[in-house]
Amino acid sequence: MKKPRSSPNNALGKYAYFTGVGFQMLAIIGIFTYLGYRLDESRHSEKPLWTALFALVGVCISIYTVIRSVTRRGK
Repeated sequence: MKKPRSSPNNALGKYAYFTGVGFQMLAIIGIFTYLGYRLDESRHSEKPLWTALFALVGVCISIYTVIRSVTRRGK
């Protein structure tokens, strides 16, 4: 049986895919942090509790989406 060779296009495709996943993480965390910031701003909060909470939720959701996309990509 022949072993499939790793082509440069395949390596570039993987690089582009995982770069996209990184930008997706950045976008999710950024959007959730912005929503928390706006909520804190509208409530005139002294401490940015909503910003911190929404940023944490954004991190959790982005980690979930990365794990899901990486495990699907590996199949």
